Amino acid sequence: MSEVDRLARERLRADEAKRRSIGLGDAARDFWRHPSPWLISVFLVAIGVTRVVVGDWRWSDAVTPLVMLAVFPFFEWVVHVCVLHWRPRRLGPLTVDPLLSRKHREHHVDPRDIPLVFIPWQVFLWLLPVILAIGLLLFPRAGLGLTFMTVVGLLGIGYEWTHYLIHSDYRPRSRLYRAVWRNHRLHHYKNEHYWFTVTTSGTADRVLGTYPDARTVANSPTARELHSS
Repeated sequence: MSEVDRLARERLRADEAKRRSIGLGDAARDFWRHPSPWLISVFLVAIGVTRVVVGDWRWSDAVTPLVMLAVFPFFEWVVHVCVLHWRPRRLGPLTVDPLLSRKHREHHVDPRDIPLVFIPWQVFLWLLPVILAIGLLLFPRAGLGLTFMTVVGLLGIGYEWTHYLIHSDYRPRSRLYRAVWRNHRLHHYKNEHYWFTVTTSGTADRVLGTYPDARTVANSPTARELHSS
């Protein structure tokens, strides 16, 4: 066994030893102690109520969520690869290193540090206005823009819940969740260059070539310290 393999197994065993048995209710109570779920939920309720009040339901309000569900794994993949795994770059005297990228590197160092699992609250200071601008300005009617923003809120809370649950002490019980759980743990504990989707397993990763047979992939020496030499 190589030194990298030995260290990877030791790290996984050490993290597993810290796990305790909790139920889904315990996990949910801890989930709501963090700011990100509340920020998304307030946005979701406000937009959802507005959508109902506006009315003007059309067939496109049913098609839009289906399209967004199909696209979301690819959006998740692109953000994970291009933003979260961003390598700091020098631009003249400046270092370009976004907050999301910095926090994600910390998340890889300690996947059990639960506050690092969530989207930093500071990100919502610009993200929510951007979503509002897209919904209000880029759709042909207000109702459809509100439908888009409602689905964004649902996808956001679903992402945060799934990502949190994977890193919590809750053990997977269903076959579907077990596949998602295993997929993300391979990304953290085996090789950070594969398995980028979080809320699904083998969707965008299969299409984009980052879903190999885990038995054929070497343990990465930089799965914990991203971009280190």
